[in-house]
Amino acid sequence: MRRFGYLAPRTLPEAVQLLSEHASVARVLAGGTDLVVQMKDGARRPEVIIDITGIDELRVLEEREDGLHLGALVRMGEIEDHPVIIARYPVLVDAARLVGSRQVRNLATIAGNTCNASPGADTPPALIALGARVYTLGPNGPRVIPIDQFFVGPGKTVLSPGELVTKFVVPRPGPNEGAYYERHTPRRELDIAVVGVGAWVKLAGEVIADTRIGIAAVYPTPLRATEAEAALRGQPFSAAALEAAAQAAVAQSQPISDVRGSAEFRRWLVDVLTRRAVTNAVARARGGGPRAGETP
Repeated sequence: MRRFGYLAPRTLPEAVQLLSEHASVARVLAGGTDLVVQMKDGARRPEVIIDITGIDELRVLEEREDGLHLGALVRMGEIEDHPVIIARYPVLVDAARLVGSRQVRNLATIAGNTCNASPGADTPPALIALGARVYTLGPNGPRVIPIDQFFVGPGKTVLSPGELVTKFVVPRPGPNEGAYYERHTPRRELDIAVVGVGAWVKLAGEVIADTRIGIAAVYPTPLRATEAEAALRGQPFSAAALEAAAQAAVAQSQPISDVRGSAEFRRWLVDVLTRRAVTNAVARARGGGPRAGETP
């Protein structure tokens, strides 16, 4: 690892100023579980590290009138263990508990896992399913960005020079709503998703009144499967509806072959996991289904 400068702002305005001054050569340090590895491997060579861990307002974790507020520095372990998230936002637990080992989750942050912009990251599909919004602050002031518009390519987001994520806001769940995330990996832990699917549904009786589906590792960015959503929306929950949604998700996916799986295998997983995620989201919307973080 080569030498680098180190800056540790204590306020958001100071962080934005420093990031603007060093935008072309700086990287932000939150948990460091991705960045430090990338620096050791030579994949990232920042000249300046801006450590934001001393900014207390980035640690907010509470449910408010408009939903769940997750500060940029909220760690995966906190999400995994938080009683309100377990009870009301279990899909976030499904995703967070899959990030690395427990030791990694005690460092890894929600903003880091998202801003790393890996197509195979676990939290973005869950956030897409929940309709989360990303709050940012930059030289031109604050912005609010729908999570499904945040990614532009592998390792790339819509963040402009000097801009950083401050928090995520997840809408408060209503009645008859449920969400679920599941992935496939060769190993249970310390692995990257071959495919992951998160689904959210809102039921009106036996009809899927609304839905959102996010898919990992089958597209240059975390994918919102809008065609699968359209196949489900307004339809009674049934085997036929699941079939249509799964096939639409497969058609919208653009998987590649790599050391973790072939494109053909990934398409098969999209089919299987879309059916499972929607089925378990419906079960949770009915008041049952898997417990938070549980794979049935």
